[in-house]
Amino acid sequence: MKKVLLAGAALGVLMAGPAWAEIKIATAGPMTGQYAAFGEQMRAGAELAVQHINAEGGVLGEQLSLEIGDDACEGRQAVSVANQLVSQGVVFVAGHFCSGASIPASAVYAEEQIIQISPASTNPDFTEKRPGPGVFRMCGRDDQQGQVAGPFILERFPDRKVAFIHDRTAYGQGLAEATRDAYQAAGGTPALFEAYTPGERDYTALVSKLQAEGIGVVHVGGYHTEAGLIMRQMREQGMDTVLISGDALVTDEYWAITGDLGEGTLMTFSPDPRKNPDASALVEEFRGKGVEPEGYVLYTYAAIQAWKEAVEAAGSLDFDGVVEALNTGTFNTVLGESGFDDKGDVQLPGYVLYEWKNGTYDYLEN
Repeated sequence: MKKVLLAGAALGVLMAGPAWAEIKIATAGPMTGQYAAFGEQMRAGAELAVQHINAEGGVLGEQLSLEIGDDACEGRQAVSVANQLVSQGVVFVAGHFCSGASIPASAVYAEEQIIQISPASTNPDFTEKRPGPGVFRMCGRDDQQGQVAGPFILERFPDRKVAFIHDRTAYGQGLAEATRDAYQAAGGTPALFEAYTPGERDYTALVSKLQAEGIGVVHVGGYHTEAGLIMRQMREQGMDTVLISGDALVTDEYWAITGDLGEGTLMTFSPDPRKNPDASALVEEFRGKGVEPEGYVLYTYAAIQAWKEAVEAAGSLDFDGVVEALNTGTFNTVLGESGFDDKGDVQLPGYVLYEWKNGTYDYLEN
């Protein structure tokens, strides 16, 4: 009787297996806190990517399930999230958002042989000093942004005093330093390089200093919340200083902070994937769901696409096989055809300049 019961139980497991088989993946980023707008971008991109992949038969014949990790853009919390995802059996993470979260979390994923593709972390150290071969990024790097913004500032505003300010984060300080260095390499002399404290509401003292120094252009290495407040408070003090920043301003929340006072803000970001003709149907699908696929929505979607194609090229979830496929393959994603170099950096078109006008951002007109 015992043998019969065991045999029956085993048969039940075998019969139930395919119906319950699933592959766990995750996206992780700031789902709460002042940068939650970017976490929502990642969640939206990941959820629709998983929905589409499952509707097409899944990966290796198995359905995907999606875990969501909230790191609040904080390094220690990111490590905690990474360990939690490990315990849940996740094999791939499309994350994190902030470089200061992705970099410490990458050590956990490397040790546990979990593939990590960040849709948004731009600090060069994320890949330059990666702790293992399974760490990749789907976006560009801060030094690439700097190489675009630095010479542009000097060429467009040759007679204005330029300040570079940052929020001390891995992303913000790295971006400010890269842009300052490129500006100097082009022949410019910075008038000011200074840090500010993120999370404050009143930047009057900083703005007053910029005004006293006669700053005509301020490059902000930091996020949209502080940049928006600094921009608004400069205008409220009667300053016509041009504010230029990086890809962390690609959210409608920036304009929600500045209102019309944000007119003319400049920023660097990759070519807008919403304008890719091959992505038009997907863009409309997002909009039909009430989601504007701005910023890193489509980058997260693309990260999951690239991982899926690599797994299928490898023929299994084996870590070494998937890494090899990511290193050698080209992937047809919503961003266009792309691959990764030997450092794990994506090979896509570089950064361009945008301008905020009438409540939205678009390519800067010459």
